Amino acid sequence: MIRKIVCFISFALISFTSHAQLSPEYADWVKKAMAFYDAKQYKQSAEAFSHAFESNGWKGMPDDRYNAACSWAQAGNKDSAFFQLNKIATKSNYTDIGHLLVDADLVSLHNDPRWKTLCDLVQQNKDKAEEGLNKPLVHILDTVMQNDQKYRMQIDDIQKKYGMQSKELKDLWKTISYYDSIDLIKVRAILDQYGWVGPEIVGDQGSETIFLVIQHANTAVQDKYVDMMRNAVKNNKAQPSALALLEDRLALAHGKNQIYGSQVTIDEKGNYSLAPLEDPDNVDKRRAGVGLGPLADYLGNWNIKWDVAEYKKQHQ
Repeated sequence: MIRKIVCFISFALISFTSHAQLSPEYADWVKKAMAFYDAKQYKQSAEAFSHAFESNGWKGMPDDRYNAACSWAQAGNKDSAFFQLNKIATKSNYTDIGHLLVDADLVSLHNDPRWKTLCDLVQQNKDKAEEGLNKPLVHILDTVMQNDQKYRMQIDDIQKKYGMQSKELKDLWKTISYYDSIDLIKVRAILDQYGWVGPEIVGDQGSETIFLVIQHANTAVQDKYVDMMRNAVKNNKAQPSALALLEDRLALAHGKNQIYGSQVTIDEKGNYSLAPLEDPDNVDKRRAGVGLGPLADYLGNWNIKWDVAEYKKQHQ
C-alpha cells in the first residue's frame, strides 16, 4: 500500500519523512506518481517515480522508493520492485517488517525466492536497530501495529469496490473495531505502568504505534492520555506533529474547530472535505511550528483544493 500521509477522523497513518534538499522537479514527479497510483495506473506511477529519482541524481527518499516498489509490483515488474525494496533495505536500513509483510500491494512478490531474502534482511535491520530496547514491549507493540494497520489498509479498495454503505465495508469496520479494542487494552497497560515510552525504549515504530492506538480510541481515552502525550513531546518521546493530530481530533470531538487542519471528513457519497478549522489564515504557520507541511499539499491527498478566501466565505 502506498505510504501516504493520511488522517481521517477515523484513522491515521503518519510518515515523518521530509523532502528537504531535493531537486525542484522531484516533488512534482512524486505528486504525479501518487496521482497515477490513485488512478490504478501503476506502470505510469512507477515510471513517474523513476523520473523523480533521475531528476535528483538517482537519489530518492526511502518512502518514495517503497512506494515505487508498490507501483512496480502492481504493474507486474518484480525485478524493479525488488530493486527498490533492496535499495532501502541495504542503503537506508529499512526496518518496518510488519508493514512489509501485510502490504497487499506486494503480495505478487511473496512466491519469489527473493522475497524471503528481503524479509530476512529487513528483520536483521530491525533487530539491530532495537538492540538495547525493551524487547518484550517492542514485541507487544509490533503485534499491535500489525493489527492496527492490516485491516485499515483494505479500507480504500473495499470502499471503491463495494461503496460507502456496503455490507463489506461495514463488516471490515467491525473487524477493525474488534482489534482496536484488544490493542487498546495492551497499550493502556503499557502507558499506565511505564508512562509514554519513547523511541529510546520501544523504537520509532513502537512509539508511533502507541500514538496510533490512542488516536483511534474514543474521546474519553484520548482525554485521559493527551496530557501524558504533551509531556512526552516536551521530553522528546513523541512527535509534535502526532500530538497536533490528536489535538485536532479532540477539538472536534468537543465541538470546537480543529487547529492544524489534519482532519478530513467524508460524506455518504464519498466526497471529502476539511473539517471545521480555526483561524484559517494562519494555519500554515501553526502547521510549520509542529513539523507539518503546507495545508494545500496535505489536502491534495484527497483532491481537495485549499483556498483560504473561499473557505472563509463558506464558513462565515
